[in-house]
Amino acid sequence: MTGVVRADLCDASHASAVIHLLNEYAIDIMGGGEKLSEFSREHLVTELKKRADCRIVLAFIDDVPAGLAICFEGFSTFQCAPIMNIHDLAVAPDFRGRGLSKQLLAKVEEIAIETNCCKITLEVLEGNTIARSAYHQFGFTGYELNPGMGKALFYEKKL
Repeated sequence: MTGVVRADLCDASHASAVIHLLNEYAIDIMGGGEKLSEFSREHLVTELKKRADCRIVLAFIDDVPAGLAICFEGFSTFQCAPIMNIHDLAVAPDFRGRGLSKQLLAKVEEIAIETNCCKITLEVLEGNTIARSAYHQFGFTGYELNPGMGKALFYEKKL
């Protein structure tokens, strides 16, 4: 199989592709440089299946998992409409430079439109210039409500 598809986590090949690709992303410097924990590898698919708001897109080239986008639906109170957030987007190292990120983004956009989302959001590291360029080319911009107040910043508090 070659192409970009919506993942079916009940399909063992799709479930395995998600774990494989997410682990490759985690190992990459842009993913933190450490493989997924054994716990995550063993339980992630089961937990993702429980989430009705989860959408996963997979890219395959000649039946080999090549890329993924893991998304979660949120909600915009200002727009009173759903938001599609791309939580993870990755292309395996052997398949980079083939335009797969744009194909993944196009499929995510298709799903977002079908589910009446008002926008697609994502986060990206400042130093990930290749991803930033791809996102800009696809139409993503920095988030701001009022230019005088500046762009939104992404914070976290680990628990």
